[in-house]
Amino acid sequence: MKIVSIDTLVVDFYRTNLVIVRVHTDEGIIGLGEATLEGKERAVQGAIAELAEAVVGLDPTRISKILYETARDWYWRGGPVIMTALSSLEMALWDISARELGVPVSRLLGGATRDRVRAYANGWFSGAVTPEDYAAAAGRTVKSGFRGLKWDPFENYDLTITTQQLDRVLAQIDAVRREVGRDVELFIEGHGRFDVRHAIKIAKEIAQFDPVWFEEPCPPDNLDALVDIRRSSPVPIAAGERWFGRQGFAPALARQAVDFVQPDVTHAGGIAELAFISTLAATSYVGFAPHNPSGPLSTAATLQLGATLPNFRYLEIMATDVPWRPEITNERLVLTDDGDVLVPTGVGLGIELDLAAIEQHPFTPHPLQMFRDAVYDIRPRDERSFFNLGSGS
Repeated sequence: MKIVSIDTLVVDFYRTNLVIVRVHTDEGIIGLGEATLEGKERAVQGAIAELAEAVVGLDPTRISKILYETARDWYWRGGPVIMTALSSLEMALWDISARELGVPVSRLLGGATRDRVRAYANGWFSGAVTPEDYAAAAGRTVKSGFRGLKWDPFENYDLTITTQQLDRVLAQIDAVRREVGRDVELFIEGHGRFDVRHAIKIAKEIAQFDPVWFEEPCPPDNLDALVDIRRSSPVPIAAGERWFGRQGFAPALARQAVDFVQPDVTHAGGIAELAFISTLAATSYVGFAPHNPSGPLSTAATLQLGATLPNFRYLEIMATDVPWRPEITNERLVLTDDGDVLVPTGVGLGIELDLAAIEQHPFTPHPLQMFRDAVYDIRPRDERSFFNLGSGS
């Protein structure tokens, strides 16, 4: 079998554009991957076009060889654009091999250790402004079956936070906790906003609400700062969505900078690289909780990892999404009554595309400005669930 071409499809997803990668082979098998890179979709499309020039004609089942040699031969290494391009290719190659054999990708990774993974909801708060709005949205989301909620309550704060601002944050978290009770897990997102002093101050204040973690409390490019925060924080620290490959994670694990690592299968190197990172994390008893506020293919790949990795702790997923998410692929996830997502057992990654539906939603620019845009208003009001809810328990 040989790779004959690689192309990309771009789908408007309101908050970003999905980039779907198709690897075509001479035997008619098409592998799918995801290269969504918020606000930088055209850059990653260019990188994938250059990547195609290097791999056309190669045997797609030789995944390790292709990824190693391609990464080795490119002069520039790491970074979001290059690593997203490589990750999407790697994902598609696993899909090809599993499709050829007629098995799920998880079978090629050693087989399933579980048939479901614990999920927490992102995106459940769309349109919320006041603490009461957040509480009402949280209550609706829990009623739909989720037992974990993540959100960023910090608006557009940049490195520091005033007492008045922190009081607003605490009022919001308190309203959510009172609404959902102690049995629902809360995950507090920082989006890399704070310096060391203010991150520690926040961690000490939010500890009263018993969150599972405080995520990315400081910018992702200063490991010393993260180590200092973790040493002083009474709340577990999670990070890693903006780190790339094992070189990004090994130093953080060696220095005990995190309690949970969050590599993204679309950015950190792909399926095999995430499996390697999970093993590194396991040696330090660190939980593995991949970043995944993404599209159907990223979610499918993350679920295959969730099936196989013993230290996989949480699946991040959008509670609802654009109305056309259920239309562009056959993705139909099952959320159980106790807050787990069942791992699909279809062939490969289990995703098939509807090209006609994809054509209805072409590329639309969505520049991501984390310190300018209101984080609560990044999604349309006519959002829709893509789950089969409350079944499979």
